[in-house]
Amino acid sequence: MSDSLKLQVRDLKVDVLTGVYSEETHLPQPLLISITVDLAMAEHFAPDTPLSASKSYLDLKAAATELPAGVHFTLIEAVADHIADTLFIGDERVLRVEVEIIKLAIAEADERIGVTMVRHRP
Repeated sequence: MSDSLKLQVRDLKVDVLTGVYSEETHLPQPLLISITVDLAMAEHFAPDTPLSASKSYLDLKAAATELPAGVHFTLIEAVADHIADTLFIGDERVLRVEVEIIKLAIAEADERIGVTMVRHRP
């Protein structure tokens, strides 16, 4: 078993144009997005190891917050897929991406309704 590094960005609130029903298709709705990436890691991290030996957390945040403008994602699964693809394309060291998306607009009593998608490098 090889070592790996898990990078995480949790609970990003992002307004995304998504939904199936007519009341959902005209305005962006708030999604709570969390991302975990398994990254092939350096053999050792010394105190002076440069950032290039890992990955910037801002790359994970950007994959969730910089979605294509004007695109309507019918399913939140498509949002998760787009995020995973963006992270795989951006860095060959990314081995696995887990994206959790919670649809905040449909919660009535603080429940967490959504999906978790896990993709492995093709």
